[in-house]
Amino acid sequence: MAAYIPGRFDTSDSAPLLGRRQECLAIDRLVETVAEGLSGALVLVGEAGIGKTRLLEYAADAAAELQIARVAGVESETQLGFAALHRLLLPFLDRVDRLPAPQRDALGSAFGLVAGPPADRFLVGLATLTLLADVAGVRPLMCLVDDAQWLDRESLEVLAFTGRRLHADGVGLLLTVRDEPAGTLALGGLPTFHVAGLAETDALRLLTSVAGRLGPQVVERIITETRGNPLAMVELSGEQLAGGSLLPGPLPVGRRMEEHFLRQVRAMPAETQSLLLVASVAPPDDPAVLWRATALLGLSPEAADIAVSEGILSLQSGLAFRHPLIRSAVYTGARAADRRRVHEALAAVIDPGRDPDRRAWHLASATVGINEDVAAELERASERARSRGGYSAQGAFLLRAAELTPDPEHRAGRLFASAGAHLVAGDPLIARSLLERAVPGLNAPETRAGAEQLRAAIEMFFARVTAVPSILLEAAATIDPLDERTIRGMLFQALEAAMIARRYTIGTTLVEVARTALKVPLDPSARATIPDLLLDAFATRIAVGYLPAVPLMRAAITALRTDSDLVEAGMPLAVLGWMAMADLWDDEGLRAVIERLDTFDRDQGALHALRFTLLDLAGVELLAGRFGDAEAHHAEATEIATAVGMAADKMIYQVELLAWQGRKAETRAAADIVMGGWAEQRGSASTINHVLLALTVLELSLGRYHEALACALRVYDDDEPGTGSLILANLVEAGVRAGDRAAASAALARLSERAWASGTSWALGMLARSRALMADDDHAEALYAESVEHLGRTTVATELARTHLLHGEWLRRRGRRSDARDRLRIAHDLFATMGATAFAERARTELLATGERARKRTEQTDHRLTPQETQVAGLAAGGATNAEIATRLFITASTVEYHLNKVFRKLDITSRRQLARTLHGEPASGNT
Repeated sequence: MAAYIPGRFDTSDSAPLLGRRQECLAIDRLVETVAEGLSGALVLVGEAGIGKTRLLEYAADAAAELQIARVAGVESETQLGFAALHRLLLPFLDRVDRLPAPQRDALGSAFGLVAGPPADRFLVGLATLTLLADVAGVRPLMCLVDDAQWLDRESLEVLAFTGRRLHADGVGLLLTVRDEPAGTLALGGLPTFHVAGLAETDALRLLTSVAGRLGPQVVERIITETRGNPLAMVELSGEQLAGGSLLPGPLPVGRRMEEHFLRQVRAMPAETQSLLLVASVAPPDDPAVLWRATALLGLSPEAADIAVSEGILSLQSGLAFRHPLIRSAVYTGARAADRRRVHEALAAVIDPGRDPDRRAWHLASATVGINEDVAAELERASERARSRGGYSAQGAFLLRAAELTPDPEHRAGRLFASAGAHLVAGDPLIARSLLERAVPGLNAPETRAGAEQLRAAIEMFFARVTAVPSILLEAAATIDPLDERTIRGMLFQALEAAMIARRYTIGTTLVEVARTALKVPLDPSARATIPDLLLDAFATRIAVGYLPAVPLMRAAITALRTDSDLVEAGMPLAVLGWMAMADLWDDEGLRAVIERLDTFDRDQGALHALRFTLLDLAGVELLAGRFGDAEAHHAEATEIATAVGMAADKMIYQVELLAWQGRKAETRAAADIVMGGWAEQRGSASTINHVLLALTVLELSLGRYHEALACALRVYDDDEPGTGSLILANLVEAGVRAGDRAAASAALARLSERAWASGTSWALGMLARSRALMADDDHAEALYAESVEHLGRTTVATELARTHLLHGEWLRRRGRRSDARDRLRIAHDLFATMGATAFAERARTELLATGERARKRTEQTDHRLTPQETQVAGLAAGGATNAEIATRLFITASTVEYHLNKVFRKLDITSRRQLARTLHGEPASGNT
């Protein structure tokens, strides 16, 4: 409760606030924004008793003309996955049938309403967002969430996701949370207001309102020691404040306030204390359970009267504690035997058909020692939680089941399963601790192998990829017997990790991992999965060589394009897929596979994988010279990283785009971060190669050939699949221009071997250009023409433009100024249109040397659209409906409409028919 003037237990909604001007202004702005049809979120953070709940009441008053949905976290429900979300959305579940099928199924699975696979929490988040936006379509909606630190983890993460995606939906989200990591970390990225204690003037007004005039020493001590906490000040009796009795020492602030409330409760009759104990753990949304349990315990309903009159309980919305601290004080302050008795009564009166999980939890809380029957009931509850996607609840149920399990091996198995659930839920520290407890009791080879895979997954979660290969290699070698599928699965995980860590790998080497994988070939009678194909292809590429790996990589790429058994498990498929296709210079396959994965990841709600797929999709658009589309994909990847609570590291992942745009300072700043320790801390030598490739391109665009050569040689020496091939043509150019023909010749030899083996137009175009750079005058021109012909058949517009530039430079240096102008003019126009400013400047300088001044182009490529506006406009121009765009971009249809309206205004158009022509000069098509 915040400080207000009426009596101590007055809960009137109209009670005026003391102070809190800035807090109220922030809430008013949020309510006004929502009333206007836009959206917003705000988190009020502060210690217990600071006034957050009272500010929530102020928000309810301010939003009186809007729809209001409310929920409060309850400490006893933190283990019940999606319980709080269900309570919040319960009034709107009649509208669930209006959701798109994947969202409807995910929400139904999360709430146990339909049978199906475990709900992906981010798909549940999108369903929540869509449902709230649909409700707000009738009248704007304010969602008020109190004590978010006590929401179950799944509900909290879904609400955080929803809050980050709100934009133009007429939905407001206002949460209060204690200043504790449990709540504030999950809500990171949402606008936050830290609620502090009352200012001295307001604190004095509050003290005077409840106790009259006070001595200055008493006032100073109360305000200083309570730090202006309104609840702490109000709870001091008038007699104490007036100096009639000694002030309690220490004064009740934070945890000590619970002791203060507990003293009040213990002054009440024993029957009232027992009733309060039942109320502290009874489900808040089912008062019938409370009264059945009290009746079973022989408690009279009238026992609540004194608690109400003393302000411990409130009748404002059923029978509830006036402040959450009182609930906590009652439960923690009770004797263990009394708590067990209450849990036993609640388990007895809860309908096992309607709420079996809550019943199981109460049974467990009522049990001392070991009890396999209760443990088995908890394990069944954990399966139900898993089927709903409630992995945090699954982990909690299994942990308690393990504690009650008499058989040691069975107990270890439940601990192991709990560890896995906690990792999926995002609790790696708990997962690691439980795994260490489980391992000594795990005897079955398959389970021990699974434990090592889980250990490796925990390391990956902490971005400690370097130790993962050795963990898995040792497990595969020492755990016997294991079936071939299990071993190959472990080796695939090991190879994935080693390909990222490369020279940072600890306890083994990348080559050793690859050789070990080749010693475990797939049974010829077994069907090869995508991981099987990728494992064989990359193990061969690393341990044997490029040429034998080419057909294997082609088979893997074909599977990624066509197989129906796509599964995102472990490292996103886009990561290794990009490596394979870049290694073969397969631009057609690259676009097809990445666009397929983009659709698949969106349909599955696999946001972690989608983030990396979007980064690769940005790379595809970059190669095609569509820098605006690349920026839009990077922006969405950053938004998704924020939505799922990951570090965005935006500059690092955009470094290649920054280099092509000629943004020198930003490219080098990103490189400095990676080279300055970022990559080594994460064990990602692969990231260094990507940054060095970007720097090579930047230095070439600036004509700094020696610097480009130094960067390119490092990538050449490491020869990572993907970057190891893409660097070759760059190294030839840098070597020729820097006067190091030995380096250029070595790169050309490797490029020749690989390009002929690949046979793609992209590869052959790069080879012809590189040969032209090394050729004498009699052969160079034909090779440049050959390069243009090959690259003209690809989507790689950036490299086609570079060939025109190099050809034009070669012609000018041979005095053929007129012919040079044609090539350089094409190159300049292509680069300028793309936004490749440094390459465009290089072409402009060459044109000036021929006596021609480059024409200035009118800025028309981005139309000043934001990245998300660019995405929405592009999809709309392609014929997608608002609902389809919303589903694809994880936003709502109303947000799509909002962006389209802005696009139309910026482009000065009035319908979708004009979008394609305006954006890309294409014929209009699609819906209007």
